[in-house]
Amino acid sequence: MLPELAFSSPGPYLLQWGPLNIRWYGLIIAIAVLTGLFLAQSLAPRRNLNPDLFGDLLLWLVVGAIPLARLYYVVFNWSAYRDRPLEILAVWRGGIAIHGAILGGLLALLVFTRLKRLAFWQLADVLVPPLALGQAIGRWGNFFNSEAYGSPTDLPWKLFIPLANRPEAYRNFEYFHPTFLYESLWNMGVFSLLLVLFLRWPHLKPGTLACIYAIAYSIGRFWIEGLRLDSLTLGPLRIAQVVSVVAIVGGCLGLYWIYSGSTKQSALDTSQK
Repeated sequence: MLPELAFSSPGPYLLQWGPLNIRWYGLIIAIAVLTGLFLAQSLAPRRNLNPDLFGDLLLWLVVGAIPLARLYYVVFNWSAYRDRPLEILAVWRGGIAIHGAILGGLLALLVFTRLKRLAFWQLADVLVPPLALGQAIGRWGNFFNSEAYGSPTDLPWKLFIPLANRPEAYRNFEYFHPTFLYESLWNMGVFSLLLVLFLRWPHLKPGTLACIYAIAYSIGRFWIEGLRLDSLTLGPLRIAQVVSVVAIVGGCLGLYWIYSGSTKQSALDTSQK
């Protein structure tokens, strides 16, 4: 019989002292970003890139990712902000969407590489292992906010949700699936896979790791999203699941294009000899 492992958040605040409030969520996101930066700078020399480049890139990624992550969340959760628009700016309270952050980061990376005349896919392949690790760390911010949890459960591992954070239909339930933990562990697995591929096979074609990240992360997200009670929706559709399917298909097509294109080019080169 498995031992019981019940999680219970100590609350969203790390420190409250007069007007000074420090939230766990903001601290954990900051730790995730800085850890990702350190890892990217450590990996950069293995692809003949200047580590200092990623210090400059970080500002671009933050400026691109955070506003898009918040906008994405607000658009698909507009009913919660329609009567209190100033709350839209309260990013430190939670409510950012990783798919929006990834989209904003991609746009920022595209502009950065164009301006700096750098290879987009080469940088993307260096960034996806830190991204997966950062996601694994960042999901713990949801734990402290008692959010991003799943349906009620009696499994040995479960998450206690305070009454104030439960949906009206589930007020009589105390324990829920810790989907934040599921995704954190899944992202650690994705990070491990990407890091092994990055270190053991340094000559993979540019874009390979980015495509593998899109597929691997999205498979787990699709499954985990099906357990959540607070999914962003558009009608009957769970947006994260729709985006995950698109990312899986896009990643598979990307790998096919990368490697079938190179095979065709090699065959053409051989025939011309």
